[in-house]
Amino acid sequence: MKRPVKKGRVTIPGQEGMDDVIAKLIERWGADAIRDSDGTKLTEYAKSLTDKVYSKYFFSRGDQNYARKNQNRSQHFYLMSERYTAKEEPLSIRMMDTYYDRQVEPEIRYHPSEWWEVIDRTTGCVLGTDQWEYDEERMEVVIHSPSPWHEYTVSFLARQLWDPVHMYNSLTNGWDVEPHMPYNPFFPETRDYLLSRLEEWLDDHPDTDVVRITTFFYNFTLVFNEEAKEKYVDWFGYGATVNPEAIDAFEKEYGYRLRPEDFVDEGYYNSPFRNPSKAFRDWISFIQDFVAELARECVSRIHDRGKEAIMFLGDHWAGTEPYGSRFKSIGLDGVVGSVGDGTTLRMIADIPHVSYTEGRFLPYFFPDVFCPGGDPVAEANDNWLKARRALLRNPLDRIGYGGYLDLAVEFPDFVDRVEEITDEFREIHDRSKGERPRHLSCKVAILNSWGSLRTWMSHQVAHGLWHKHAYSYSGILESLSGLPVDVTFISFEDVIETGIPKDVDVIINAGSAGTSWSGGDWWENEVLVSRLRSFVHRGGGFIGVGDPSAVQYQGAYFQLADVLGVQKEVGFSVNTDKYTDAICRSHFILEDIHEKLDYGEGTSGIFQLHSKVQILDESDGEVKLSANEYGRGRSTYVAGLPYSPQNARLLLRMIVWSSHKERELDNFLPTDPEVECAVYDRERKLIVINNAWSRKAGAISLPNGKEVRYDLFPGGYEWYELIP
Repeated sequence: MKRPVKKGRVTIPGQEGMDDVIAKLIERWGADAIRDSDGTKLTEYAKSLTDKVYSKYFFSRGDQNYARKNQNRSQHFYLMSERYTAKEEPLSIRMMDTYYDRQVEPEIRYHPSEWWEVIDRTTGCVLGTDQWEYDEERMEVVIHSPSPWHEYTVSFLARQLWDPVHMYNSLTNGWDVEPHMPYNPFFPETRDYLLSRLEEWLDDHPDTDVVRITTFFYNFTLVFNEEAKEKYVDWFGYGATVNPEAIDAFEKEYGYRLRPEDFVDEGYYNSPFRNPSKAFRDWISFIQDFVAELARECVSRIHDRGKEAIMFLGDHWAGTEPYGSRFKSIGLDGVVGSVGDGTTLRMIADIPHVSYTEGRFLPYFFPDVFCPGGDPVAEANDNWLKARRALLRNPLDRIGYGGYLDLAVEFPDFVDRVEEITDEFREIHDRSKGERPRHLSCKVAILNSWGSLRTWMSHQVAHGLWHKHAYSYSGILESLSGLPVDVTFISFEDVIETGIPKDVDVIINAGSAGTSWSGGDWWENEVLVSRLRSFVHRGGGFIGVGDPSAVQYQGAYFQLADVLGVQKEVGFSVNTDKYTDAICRSHFILEDIHEKLDYGEGTSGIFQLHSKVQILDESDGEVKLSANEYGRGRSTYVAGLPYSPQNARLLLRMIVWSSHKERELDNFLPTDPEVECAVYDRERKLIVINNAWSRKAGAISLPNGKEVRYDLFPGGYEWYELIP
């Protein structure tokens, strides 16, 4: 049955020349706010149609006159050249090989001999400045007498000629515009300019209710190759925060000098998959201090004009991380971010210290999807089903869309589908009335090198995107985003310094060996492994996925193999026979699991340590899923966990079994893993959602011995009154 359209909680993008279309969409989608986008403006009529007007604002780009006149205050990267092998003397290294010359160029106003670094990558030695020189005309570093057949790289300071986001938007949408050059607010003169320009902008936008800051000052690391395609992207990166003045100031504050290598990091650029070095962690803190101070001043001036300030979680967000210790001090009213799935929805919805959170649902109205042969409805459906299950656990306050309406209206089926989605979103709020649904008493902690700073952010390379090699682990957070359990994020350092929080029931450690998510060298710390063993032995739960506690140390690869009951063969103990007992076909964890389990790429070489370990699934004699008792505690191991409704149910059962709370699943659990529900005790309501594109019918047991029968359309949902 079609539900009545209500108004509110939805932001719509506007565009010139489309006032009649905007008016119709505002009515159909129930929008109460309108926003502009990069490259668009709002008409006075369009502004009059909604309760609130959002206006974008760019702090560090957009004024080309200032950028051209102050190119000595540009933003920079530290980049590493390609690796060159010395076959003859001299060796010439071309700096711009594989870099896009419209985005970056070598910076020579800061002398290369002081700010660059040439490294023999075969030995790791840094060459003295007397051993090389820079040919400015050819943009080459010439090494006079290299060691034959050694590899060499140059870490060089590069000036940004084109803001990466403006470049991406321009290339994606085919804009013929002048590149926006970013300017650096670390210079006091630029800082003063940014503040005065903000005041002028506020004067010119009296009808703006919400200043949508996109974002603040430094873009995440996004570097393009010579074909103008993405070469390196790190949505968590601080690569664009580099500049010599800041490095000098850092040295005065922290007492040591940063090298180019501290930023280049052997060509890994401090990827979040790397265990962060002390230098990089100090740099993050230094930049966060600077950004938070200036951002706080900007937000204060916006508030002085009676306007709200919200930040887009993306683009120039380096230094403003919402789970960092400085975020609260900025004083933002809200955060808006792009929702790619349930994980990114929770990343936004769980942000503390703001009055409201808002999600931009996919797809963006860009020509990569809204084109002949494109299927925006399919993308919207996939996006909504993943996001909806997370919404039930912690709903965003608002949703909306971004991009260009002239593209979206060419797809009337998409317009219809958005109408249904916005209605359903408002209904969740109307029926729940702000109540959080019932949760199990299990609290889960995700253990990794980053801890709370990367809350709901592990294993991502970009916002809502996982690399194929992280696919086997991406389902952990995606599954958790919609499960009825509380989730927290803790670091190895937290455990060593302060111990395991007393309210944590289950710890999950997941990832590929050596990464920041698995832990790498952290597992050589005796305090860490002792405290985790004690935690489980006293009754706690531990779940390992992929390569948990993995580092080759003292004759073992999994340092918590005794807890897990499994070990990994890496080639050192192939002479030792291994045995796999019969598979346990009946176990609490396997209930509801009726199809072949999907471990993604999974992890190979896992074997059983002793006969007490219960093997729940194996392949060619290798363990894929197991359960183990350790003292009064329990642990489970799984080779990989990409997201699927079945894997989400599997993880739920692993959590509940590991925490000895099996009885809590006796009620309010659909037998079909593709069906989930949320219970609102205060309102005495139950919502049942179908996460599949096929019809689902079944029953849900209630604590009073009764049951709720459901019959759901593909992707559908239904609300039920709970009668005592």
